[in-house]
Amino acid sequence: MTKLKQFDALQLLDFEESDFHLTVHGQNYYELVYIYKGSGIHQINHNSFPYTSGDLFVISPQDEHNFKIGKRTRVIAIKFTDDYFSSKNHWKLLDYMTNDPVDIMNNKILKELKLNFAPDIRKILRQTIDNMLLYNSTKQIASSPIIFHQILSIFGMIKESMRGISLIGKDQFPAKEHLISYIHQHIYQPNQLKIKHIAPHFNIATTYFSSYFKRNFEMGYREYINEYRVILIEKRLESGQFTFRQIANEFGFNDESHFSHFYKNTRGISPSSYRKNPLKQ
Repeated sequence: MTKLKQFDALQLLDFEESDFHLTVHGQNYYELVYIYKGSGIHQINHNSFPYTSGDLFVISPQDEHNFKIGKRTRVIAIKFTDDYFSSKNHWKLLDYMTNDPVDIMNNKILKELKLNFAPDIRKILRQTIDNMLLYNSTKQIASSPIIFHQILSIFGMIKESMRGISLIGKDQFPAKEHLISYIHQHIYQPNQLKIKHIAPHFNIATTYFSSYFKRNFEMGYREYINEYRVILIEKRLESGQFTFRQIANEFGFNDESHFSHFYKNTRGISPSSYRKNPLKQ
């Protein structure tokens, strides 16, 4: 697999084509990919998402992705290294940000589910991209405070959309956002989600953690984890690209039998039944 490299802190790439010029690839930088026009399929980490004008995708260094272009597509790619946000030369905005942009880029849920923007946010996102394109045509963007804040505004739109992705959808306090982000990041590592590990990480007493979670999120901690795991598992079942053994290994089950038992207890049907008729469940 090709691994693309970038050493500049920030680059803005604008291209339009009928056939994507790359194959499946990784990269050493972060990338916000905006679909200015066109349609097709975006593949990321074995997940496939139909795309159309106005869609935004988030790519991190640990990801691999590719485009299968259907209708001629114009792509605006905002590419930056981690140095771009670790430097505070523009101003100390990060001192009050509740989520570092790099943490947002690394959030696994953004690679599992597609961002959906409200119509008014889609318009604002398009205007933001147009502003950046206009500035990029005449000036250097990497050192520009104007571009810096345009990019931060995009992350604001991503965070707003992420609240809709969350199973809870009400977590607007930084501590709650960090807790949910931690769960999403470690959903494939069951041991890291045990209360004895997660409670100290957030300075919450282990004996109080379950009550704290239910009081703040209006559902049980184990219920949330199981529901989120099942959503991700069903995406793999629907794709047909994963065996039960692969799914069991990915999500930390002891074996296929343990995985099947968990799924049936949660959904009331076997994973094979869901795979055969996902739309009827």
